[in-house]
Amino acid sequence: MNNPTMHRIPPCSARAVELETGDELVIVDPEGQQVSDLVAFSRDDLAEYLSSGRSIDYAAKLWLSTGDLLYSNRSRPMFEIVDDTCGRHDFTLTPCSKDTFSIIYGETENRPGCEGNLVSALEPYGITTDRIPIAFNVFMHVAFDPDTGAVAVKPPLSKPGDRIRLRALMPLVAAMTACSAGQSNNFRYKPIDFAVERAG
Repeated sequence: MNNPTMHRIPPCSARAVELETGDELVIVDPEGQQVSDLVAFSRDDLAEYLSSGRSIDYAAKLWLSTGDLLYSNRSRPMFEIVDDTCGRHDFTLTPCSKDTFSIIYGETENRPGCEGNLVSALEPYGITTDRIPIAFNVFMHVAFDPDTGAVAVKPPLSKPGDRIRLRALMPLVAAMTACSAGQSNNFRYKPIDFAVERAG
């Protein structure tokens, strides 16, 4: 692997990158307690996307970390998590959106949220709003009541400098956010850093 350049995603925005098989995507929380929504699509056929349901089903657990595979909707491995210093992420909740802010927070500002920011980042690839799947919410801390099933979004467990490293197992288009939802980042909007370590 080469020495990659670290890129910064400003608060409440998103970036997209292209990955080759074997490339490693490193996502870093530089300040702590910030979430990055990650989505991915096969470059060979953009109808194939990173699937929460397939990944959780095949791992037989909700919280995926080092050594786990992330699968596509066609049951093909897309990523392997090769390193993870945080160990707690979410793969159940959808990217925040204008509707999220209206329904949950009562906002009227029409902020785009992670959904809108992902669409903007993926516009060159023709990925529209209806094609944004449930994201792999890096560093997001979601808790479930074992008796009622109630869901609670808690402050992330990530500390400054925590990172996750994912190896691409096929050519991909990936997009990441610095999350815009207050509950996801302890109500302080912060950046996310990332790098791509090229194979070979």
